[in-house]
Amino acid sequence: MLTNALAQQKTFSRADTLRGTLTPERSWWDVTYYDLKVEVLPAQKSLQGSNTIHYRVLRPASRMQIDLQAPLQIDSIVQNGQRLSVTRDGNAWFVDLKAPQVKGKIMRLTVYYQGKPTEAKRAPWDGGVVWGQDSLHRPWIATACQGLGASVWWPNKDHQTEEPDSMLISVKVPDGLVNVSNGRLRSRENNTYVWFVDNPINNYDVALNIAHYSNFTDRYKGEKGNLDLSYWVLDYNLARAKTHFEVVKPMMQCFEHWFGPYPFYKDSYKLVETPHLGMEHQSAVAYGNQYKMGYRGKDLSGSGWGEKWDFIIIHESGHEWFGNNITTKDIADMWVHESFTNYSETLFTECLYGKEAAEQYVQGIRKNIQNDIPIIGPYGVNQEGSGDMYYKGSNMLHTIRQVIGNDEKFRQILRGLNKTFYHQTVTTRQVEAYINQQSGIDFSKVFDQYLRYRNIPTLLLKQQGSLVTYQWKSDVPGFDMPVKVKVNGKWQMIHPVANEPKKVQLNDEEPLEVDNNFYINITRR
Repeated sequence: MLTNALAQQKTFSRADTLRGTLTPERSWWDVTYYDLKVEVLPAQKSLQGSNTIHYRVLRPASRMQIDLQAPLQIDSIVQNGQRLSVTRDGNAWFVDLKAPQVKGKIMRLTVYYQGKPTEAKRAPWDGGVVWGQDSLHRPWIATACQGLGASVWWPNKDHQTEEPDSMLISVKVPDGLVNVSNGRLRSRENNTYVWFVDNPINNYDVALNIAHYSNFTDRYKGEKGNLDLSYWVLDYNLARAKTHFEVVKPMMQCFEHWFGPYPFYKDSYKLVETPHLGMEHQSAVAYGNQYKMGYRGKDLSGSGWGEKWDFIIIHESGHEWFGNNITTKDIADMWVHESFTNYSETLFTECLYGKEAAEQYVQGIRKNIQNDIPIIGPYGVNQEGSGDMYYKGSNMLHTIRQVIGNDEKFRQILRGLNKTFYHQTVTTRQVEAYINQQSGIDFSKVFDQYLRYRNIPTLLLKQQGSLVTYQWKSDVPGFDMPVKVKVNGKWQMIHPVANEPKKVQLNDEEPLEVDNNFYINITRR
């Protein structure tokens, strides 16, 4: 596999490695369950609580890495009633274990912590805790920490390979406030809200949402039976939310058609109004688009179709399949989350308004592509690649769909990804191999060009009268992606190869027409 680390031109620190690598102190144990207890103190903008970590010993060891970001502090770590020695290296805390760690055994320890967590400056992009207020100047608090990491507000094994099989989230809040977290509400007593997640969950999806919420519910009859829908909104927005959120059912029908069953029936589907724009928090999707169509009222595609639906509801819910069901092992591969989810916007447009509308939408978002650095980032240092993973990645998938030339096969590939990698963490290589195998087409060079290089391929066309010579110009040697063109009034595939000129004879001297659904550059001479 090609590497693009040099293209990123960044020097990484020991802290980056401790955060992004499965260090020896991380790799010998596997989390099975988190029991997180947190008290939220809005007046002090602080947290205090504990996390009991249940883990399976993969091989004997005596030292463990637990992650918690400054300025939060670990007060103590206890196992089998014994307080353990802890040393700190930046945001990594190393625990010296006393009890024998026997291979195959399930062990547990409890981390007690407190302090003022990093306050988000511009959530969800610059993450942390949002200590906001609603329009009535009441507390409105939320967490958003993708990239930065869940350890910005609670102690855990903060690496994307690590997902507990299930999780309990207990949150104590001041009088009058409600906390909404992932999963289902088990109990509410003495201002403590207890939520249980009955599925694997990635760390950055675990969320606090605290406000003066009102709740209403509905039910969707989906591919796996009845799916409970639950909506938590600011009390004064209840009436408008009941109307605005009606899009959820047709969205579910569309996404289940293309991607397969919603992956978290046991935990239900929730939309939760937040003081930040939005985030794909598993089974508790954060919504902050202010009940507007488009992206804050704007059509990101410029096609007109993107202002006909609420971007945040559609995009963040699409992540339930790509990002939450299928999670990448390394944030460098975050295109798997964002490219497929960005393409879910196109598919939703297709479901509601037809294929031509969808094509106009996906072509329209190309204006947002920078082609600045490769989409895949450097591995092992918690560094994502280019933001082009959204629009460029989506257009790459749309291009691949054209090459496959069979929408039903393409749909089954999307559904198959979610079935094959159900509740799993994956690598780019696994996703690429699955698409290659199921399509019967080797897209390896396509993935290399679009994901691992800055540039997109250029189709070189040289026309002399009615004779057209064509070839690819690319970074990938031997790049040979087929492309659809109109030859003598009929659409057909031609098979250019990098640096290997081929010819086609036209009946007239009109310029060769190339299908605009292929995201490529075209140079005519």
